[in-house]
Amino acid sequence: MKRNRIFLISGLIIVLGVYIFLKYQNPSQAEVSLTDLKNNYDVIVVGGEPEGVTAAVSAARSGLEVLLIEERDALGGLFTFGELNYLDIPSNKNGQITSAGIFEEWWNIVGNVSTFDIPQAKEAFLELVKGEENLTLSLNTSVKDVAISGNEITEITIGNEEDIRTVKAKRYIDATADADFAAMAGVPYTYGQEDIGKKDSLMAATLIIHLKNVDWEGVKQAAQNDVLGGGEATDQAAWGFWDIEKAYIEKEEGTNLRGLNIGITPKGDVYINALQIFGVNGLNNRDREKAIEKGKRETERVLQFLKENFPGFEKAQIASYPEELYLRETRHIQSLYRLKASDVWENQVPEDTIAFGAYPVDIQATSPSETNFIVVNPDQYGIPYRSIVPKIITNLLVTSKASGYDSIPAGSARVVPTGMAVAEAGGIAAYVSIKENIDFHELSQSESLISEVQETLRKQGAYLPDTKQTPYPFENDEDYESIKKLYSLGLIGAGYENKLPLDEKMTVAEFLDLLTKIINQVHANDEEVKKRNLERIQSWSSRYGLSGLMTFNHLSDLLSIFPEVEEDSSWMKTGDKELLTREGYRALALWIPDNYE
Repeated sequence: MKRNRIFLISGLIIVLGVYIFLKYQNPSQAEVSLTDLKNNYDVIVVGGEPEGVTAAVSAARSGLEVLLIEERDALGGLFTFGELNYLDIPSNKNGQITSAGIFEEWWNIVGNVSTFDIPQAKEAFLELVKGEENLTLSLNTSVKDVAISGNEITEITIGNEEDIRTVKAKRYIDATADADFAAMAGVPYTYGQEDIGKKDSLMAATLIIHLKNVDWEGVKQAAQNDVLGGGEATDQAAWGFWDIEKAYIEKEEGTNLRGLNIGITPKGDVYINALQIFGVNGLNNRDREKAIEKGKRETERVLQFLKENFPGFEKAQIASYPEELYLRETRHIQSLYRLKASDVWENQVPEDTIAFGAYPVDIQATSPSETNFIVVNPDQYGIPYRSIVPKIITNLLVTSKASGYDSIPAGSARVVPTGMAVAEAGGIAAYVSIKENIDFHELSQSESLISEVQETLRKQGAYLPDTKQTPYPFENDEDYESIKKLYSLGLIGAGYENKLPLDEKMTVAEFLDLLTKIINQVHANDEEVKKRNLERIQSWSSRYGLSGLMTFNHLSDLLSIFPEVEEDSSWMKTGDKELLTREGYRALALWIPDNYE
């Protein structure tokens, strides 16, 4: 009897062990093999980024049959493979977080913390997927081909190392980080900052630094003691320490260590978002791999520097390296409406708003010689439905940082919580589109159906208040239109405080630096005109030099060598009075066509 009891207990332990093993090897009950997939779905979502999970869950909750395809072996994308676990939370001037709904559900699962535990985050995304009976997940699956008929995707070929097959859907959602699926389908796009005349210019990529054995109390004390310029620190995060930019000397070419964003998880893992890597073509596998190896080598040197110069890091060790880069920018799709810099600056709320953004327009440097800057810190602005509807293809939405945003506003709209809010709306739009038997382009033209999408989002807990445009920086300033031209090209930034030095005097060097950038960007596609104007600037600066403050005499003489630029007689004066920055901005705006934006 005793022996039977031992056998029974042993058997139960074995069965339990097998169950636990299988559960954590393949924890998603929704996941199936390619051979077991259906031939037809209502919606196919491509990409298991946080936005992809959100779009798929949102559509499934509406009663649609959804297939979620992800080429990796787990969900979470940038959060889980790029190890970007320090959340950029968008909030308006009243402190209200503008991302709720499914994002908030996921955030609550991971503990509602600033820096989440990455394995827990993976499980949280799976938990959301497993909770939807209409949602099927296919991991380790990539899109091989897209079939197009007219302006619609008719079917896609998907596969992995073991199998390949075709599947169909009524509607498709691209939630890949770089709009890979939309590009395969022939959707037009701009690359990097091409839209503002900076071809092949991209915000820096980053390899997140993951450390263990960090004394967090030491880090907090260092922030208070002004170590490396000092910073702010809480129990979950620390940021600042901007003096590290000068104190640390990079060895790897094309890298830069900027001010530190440091987060600590509840389990004690420390992640640092600070190591910039420039010139990375995020659409090229080899380029990404080389950048990761470069980042790993520089990470070792960063750690040694921190050990020697930053209290709290004396015993720190590298815990792991991310499998992927944090790529801030690649494609920006051409959509029915592209979100503009002025939409964000002016807190615009279009009639077809489906989500709100509120994060500062954070433009990371594009080369080691440049600096990061904040264009504007908005209150809150609406992201229109039309910005996720690509041109040409009528049964496809794009819900990721590669959606229809110009490169400057993408500095705000690209943050993941905002992307998840947009993606939730994409799932609802797919439901309404199918229910009404109209395509996504037709849906954009129906006020009543857009209202239905909005009301459904509100019922599901999304943040979508019925508010209008709020006051914005320099709204009533006489020079706002000049300011608008300059910030739309990414030439000036108002910072976190939304201030510009309008009533400070402007130097010749500052004026010519901005003018040179304007000529380069506005005439990016006309080398002859660009060369001629740059030569004129060079000739002028050779005569007068770059030192000193800009004067009206300087400006009048400079304008005289640009016959295509007309003087604005209402403000141009004689004499040698020194120009204020506002007058310099007004003069610089003359070089930018009114319709350039």
